[in-house]
Amino acid sequence: MTTGPRGDAPGEGRYGETVFPPGRAGEGERIDFGALAYDDITMARFRALGVGPGWRCLDVGAGTGTVSRRLLDEAGVTGVLAVDRDVRFLVEPPVTGLDVLEADVTDPDFDPGRFGLVHARFVLMHLPERERVISRLVELVEPGGWLVLSDAVDLTSDRAPGTPYTTVMRAMWQALRETIGTDVSWVPSYPRLLRGAGLLPVAAEIHVPPLLAGSPISRFWADTWERSRTPMVATGLVDDAAVDAAIRYLESDACAALSAGMLTAWGRKPGEGPPEEGR
Repeated sequence: MTTGPRGDAPGEGRYGETVFPPGRAGEGERIDFGALAYDDITMARFRALGVGPGWRCLDVGAGTGTVSRRLLDEAGVTGVLAVDRDVRFLVEPPVTGLDVLEADVTDPDFDPGRFGLVHARFVLMHLPERERVISRLVELVEPGGWLVLSDAVDLTSDRAPGTPYTTVMRAMWQALRETIGTDVSWVPSYPRLLRGAGLLPVAAEIHVPPLLAGSPISRFWADTWERSRTPMVATGLVDDAAVDAAIRYLESDACAALSAGMLTAWGRKPGEGPPEEGR
């Protein structure tokens, strides 16, 4: 499913500016609800790829730093460079082994070094320069290392039952496309794009967290709708009453819907590996 009517030009705003500004009260908590829903899946994939002691890792779009810190605490990696355009949620408290860099991954001069693991989650779906950024991230992977990318896949297709949830989700995807250019329709192409960038082997999986009243993912969506309410209503697909109804629906036993999934794709850069201790 496309995220807006065919032929619509994507928005020219930016995530964190046009929508979801980090300075707005509660934005860190919204990000953390998403982390509670997805971090265990991300960490399980890292473990399966052998990420551990001796690895230096790059976490792009690190948000509140939950993945970066778990790489250090649970995987025991040697160091993590957490990168974001706004690092206010990353600098406190300081963590041994965690370096923080305020930078823009779309900057042609972005070159923080080479890493055994390069990870970006819910970042590229918001960027117009997606394929160029993937190529740049591949360059940052050490030979023998892994690139791991995760983004959303929309499951509110035309054949999904009509509910307050699906109506508002469709409006949200269109609103994000029209304001900041978010496009999840291309996310299933990840394995092909990683293979085309020279990674081998590549694979992918999808995780769909259950929508349960009070669950982290339900609270994440409710908060996301509240924070993008104005552009959603501007699409003409919903009004304030529809957004309110969808939030109530998420918190009720009547909720019977599929959350957006998280597609994770990974590929290995040919060469010696995995990274050795102290590298």
